[in-house]
Amino acid sequence: MSLDYTRHIFRSPEFQSVVGQAIHFFDATPDHALPIQDRFIGCGVYGLYYTGSHLLYTPLSQANRVGVHHPIYVGKAVTKGWRTGRTIASQTTELYSRLREHARSIRQGNGLSLDDFRCRFMILENMEADLIIPVEAELIRRYRPLWNTVVDGFGNHDPGSGRYEQAPSEWDVLHTGRPWVRKLTGNAPQEDIIVEKVRSALSALDLA
Repeated sequence: MSLDYTRHIFRSPEFQSVVGQAIHFFDATPDHALPIQDRFIGCGVYGLYYTGSHLLYTPLSQANRVGVHHPIYVGKAVTKGWRTGRTIASQTTELYSRLREHARSIRQGNGLSLDDFRCRFMILENMEADLIIPVEAELIRRYRPLWNTVVDGFGNHDPGSGRYEQAPSEWDVLHTGRPWVRKLTGNAPQEDIIVEKVRSALSALDLA
């Protein structure tokens, strides 16, 4: 008997509805300046929004000055052990720490000012923590954040001793300044190619 692969495909309108509810909730959360000053507990999903004067991001920043709705970066914060289910999401400060870490990268990045960024975040705990991955994926699909889909490397960390043979990321070429990037010995991507990719992507985005 030949394989009927359609009998193996699972679809759930209910799941899509729950993810949609989560996205609606996320988009309605308050936006905050970076870095977050008040320490809080939880893991979840977050977005960073640019409102500054960098010429490369002008269409995005103009849209976000009207309303903070178009993220330049979307990310997630999960606890250690989440892949195996051996974690207690409510006991972590991973989301708070991740936002603080990104604030540090922005401070160090050439051409960027932390005052030009806003963030919003959604805490997911208990069973809802299982929504972190699909909600992050849907936000990226929906908004096509530049630093997720066009310019790679914003979320990179210092690779550590013995691993500096890799190349600087596209983000670090556009926004030089993170101290550990100077140790990387690989060939950096060309800035003009990155810039053209960003311009092309922005022209295709619906920023209304």
